[in-house]
Amino acid sequence: MNDFGLYFKLGYEHIADLKGIDHILFIVALCIRYQFADWKKLLVLVTAFTIGHSITLALSVFDIINYSMSWIEFMIPVTIVITAFSNVFVKKFNFRAKFPLIYYFALFFGLIHGLGFSNYLKSLMGKDESIVVQLLAFNIGLEAGQLLIVLGILFITLIFVTLFKVNRREYMLYVSAVAFALALEMAVERFPLHH
Repeated sequence: MNDFGLYFKLGYEHIADLKGIDHILFIVALCIRYQFADWKKLLVLVTAFTIGHSITLALSVFDIINYSMSWIEFMIPVTIVITAFSNVFVKKFNFRAKFPLIYYFALFFGLIHGLGFSNYLKSLMGKDESIVVQLLAFNIGLEAGQLLIVLGILFITLIFVTLFKVNRREYMLYVSAVAFALALEMAVERFPLHH
């Protein structure tokens, strides 16, 4: 079962790694509109993202789908740009819709991020070992890392909005603008026809 611990750690470190800031930026853009009081909606949101990336991670690791890694590396920052931009349309923070558009973004963009994770995971895995255990452990590790990032975002939001009395919408737009700008730069750098 040592394998499980190893792949859990790899999954956790992969999402929390500051060198892989694109995945962190995506989670920031996705979650910045929410606060602790919205934890149920946030849980659905993060779960939708996890389901999305778990599907493509599995399909890729089992060699059911093949794709161009350069296009996936380009598409990941594009998902951040779109998600960060969507925050502009959040005028009020009373999230009443049962299935808001952001849930579908999380699920669909999770599919793209899963392909990004899979390249890393495939490079680590042996051919003769139990892929299922490794895949499960890596996914659970990713989820644990994601939840820590979400908690971090919620705490920072709490400090700025509640303690420092920063306007909640202005704060969300500022953070979204930073994520948007960083992701746009990444997308331009990674554009496949650029090389």
